[in-house]
Amino acid sequence: MNIVLAGGGTAGHIEPALNLADHLKLIDPDINITVLGTARGLEVDLVPARGYKLELIPAVPLPRKLSGDLVTLPTRLRSAIQQTRNLLTDLQADVVVGFGGYVSIPAYLAARGLIPIVVHEANARAGLANRVGARFAAAVAETVPGSLPRAQLIGIPLRKSIENLDRAKSRNQAREFFGIPQDAKAILVFGGSQGSAKLNSVVNDCLNNGSLTQFAVIHIVGQKNEFQNPASSSYFPRNYLDRMDLAYSAVDFVIARAGAMTIAELTAAGLPACFVPLPIGNGEQSLNAQPVVAAGGALLISDVEFTADFVAKQVLPILRDEGALTAMAKASAKLGHKAAAAALSDLVLSVVRNT
Repeated sequence: MNIVLAGGGTAGHIEPALNLADHLKLIDPDINITVLGTARGLEVDLVPARGYKLELIPAVPLPRKLSGDLVTLPTRLRSAIQQTRNLLTDLQADVVVGFGGYVSIPAYLAARGLIPIVVHEANARAGLANRVGARFAAAVAETVPGSLPRAQLIGIPLRKSIENLDRAKSRNQAREFFGIPQDAKAILVFGGSQGSAKLNSVVNDCLNNGSLTQFAVIHIVGQKNEFQNPASSSYFPRNYLDRMDLAYSAVDFVIARAGAMTIAELTAAGLPACFVPLPIGNGEQSLNAQPVVAAGGALLISDVEFTADFVAKQVLPILRDEGALTAMAKASAKLGHKAAAAALSDLVLSVVRNT
């Protein structure tokens, strides 16, 4: 069986695709998996690092304003579709599974009428590529109800370390890993793969005004950002962390952006959170967070309103209230989809078998 995955550009598109690939390989090691990408996306590094074959196709971003790119779009898109169609034929692909992004539109249009398509939407508000692909897909999966027509609610495929995470069992090991006292309340702050200048700034303000003195703080500032405060016995800054499972097990509360993968991991782990949506894009991060907030598992605050004063008045009282933490954790966990990789694998394989 030859399965082609399309979802390049950002980690939010690539990571679910690779997690699906990992689960498909567990089901049948003989399945051949190829990932489509472009030379401009993170897939150039992420896909080979996970051991999967990457095939590059032309990037055809859709212009957001009138420009010369709009005039040449039809020609560039036709060329990308033809190249991708030839590649799908050479690979003898049985199905294309798309996750959105630049790569997916050429992949969907190339596969149309040739092989079946499965669309996976991670966000509450679907992007253009997936809205197009869903119109003629054999099956559609979603993470937030109502994002696409005909979609099955499946969730986002997660890494096995998160799928299988038992925070209570891992807590002692995780706290020893970071050096956090067993009896301290701990917070994790991170702003996605690149970090967040706004979240970093607010954390630094809290450290400087002394409001976080009682708490342990794991702070992932981003690979290109510098620490504004030195590490201490209660402050643990990192540029990057590849053991998020240990971070989730070590802490009691999370402050983060509201990307689809972040929310999927935190709900699977059953962690209370404060979401600060990225203030750009089409507003999907706020929509992603709404179900968790409505269920009582998280707070939601706009980027401009997120300040050290907000942390002191709204977040820290929750950390001091064991009952509130427990209630939020339970509410968050009820929305988690720990078996999403298995469910999406079953859907993809059923589409292939029924073709």
